[in-house]
Amino acid sequence: MSAKLRLIPFLLVLLFSLQSCGDDPVPPTPKTAEELALEALAGTGTKTWTLTVGSVKKNGTDVTSTYSGFELTFNAGTSKTYTSKNSNDLFDTNGTWSFAGANFDKVVLSGTKPAATREISFTESSGKLTLLFTIPQPGARIFGTQAVAGNYEFVLNKK
Repeated sequence: MSAKLRLIPFLLVLLFSLQSCGDDPVPPTPKTAEELALEALAGTGTKTWTLTVGSVKKNGTDVTSTYSGFELTFNAGTSKTYTSKNSNDLFDTNGTWSFAGANFDKVVLSGTKPAATREISFTESSGKLTLLFTIPQPGARIFGTQAVAGNYEFVLNKK
């Protein structure tokens, strides 16, 4: 075998070795606290949370049946909108939302219903969203008859 033919396998190995020595991939930039909170509430677009298999407590008392069929949908778009269904007039049917403060563990919903403009603490874990908020006196009545003042805990499931 000539020297030139023996050189070809060596050159092929060298060529493949050089191709595999490209730049190391750049690790992804860690997500900010705001990005993580946004994903927890709304995913990368829209996420709906439902009361199915969840619960609602007011001042520690189970009031789940009052909110049967309740759903809350968060949209992560630039306008950060929300919709609600079957809230028994506790939440507006739609509006905008924003984070309250720099910790990104509280949201504020726009609107005129009792839950609007309140800081609502939230935690998300394993497909469950827990909302905690207080509706103080005065202005805690719906249609002048139903008292809604109190401490609320909504435990919702991802739809």
